[in-house]
Amino acid sequence: MILEIKDLGKEFGGVVALKGINLTVKPGEILGIIGPNGAGKTTLFNVISGFQRPTRGEVFFDGRDITALKPNRIARLGLVRTWQLVNLVSNKTALQNMLMAYHLERRIGVLSALLNTRLARSEESSIQAEALGLMDSMGLTEVRNDAAYALPYGLQRLLGVCLALAANPRLLLLDEPTAGMSGSETTSMMEQIQSVREKGVTIMLVEHDMKVIMNTCDRILVLNFGMKIAEGSPADISNNYDVIKAYLGFENGNDQSDNRAG
Repeated sequence: MILEIKDLGKEFGGVVALKGINLTVKPGEILGIIGPNGAGKTTLFNVISGFQRPTRGEVFFDGRDITALKPNRIARLGLVRTWQLVNLVSNKTALQNMLMAYHLERRIGVLSALLNTRLARSEESSIQAEALGLMDSMGLTEVRNDAAYALPYGLQRLLGVCLALAANPRLLLLDEPTAGMSGSETTSMMEQIQSVREKGVTIMLVEHDMKVIMNTCDRILVLNFGMKIAEGSPADISNNYDVIKAYLGFENGNDQSDNRAG
């Protein structure tokens, strides 16, 4: 397993955000995480990626206990997350944003860069080639010289995923990657998520769009009030009574079980 979570809990001043979460993630799969607002989805991502410390429980990445590690240490191990809000330098071009992301991982020292040594020039050339290659694979070549603020929203979101991929992740946590997108932008993002998986990256995906979840994910975890209430294939989840009741809709106490995801 690339990720294992054991009895994970998180409280904020007595408010339970996560309670007894147990989960394993297989290498190469796309795991979707769904649930009502406030169910604990983003908190789960925050704890896994080290941005919040759990109240109890353990997180193992590739067999290593990362529960107490800081986010930058976890990212260097290959577990990287994106955010609901895209973190771009708006007045820089798409390519410049990518180069800055790659520079965070550069191997040469500051002195070499300042002195513009042969090693620094070689590294700079390599970084640019890698950035352009990644952008091409994600369909961003044509906008590489456009300012980030001028990009359509869907391309800004896609560039945000590219920035995360620059860290060469083995496990990528995507937090609502299609939020605010049009139908065509959503379809494009779904295709790119599949292409990322084909590159050998395991993906965990928090998403409210059930079309994205059902058509993209191999397996789905459902949270409600910080607890896991279901786990299984898209077909299993779309027919699960507890999921339908908690997430997909009961009105005025009447059974609306025909209103299923998918």
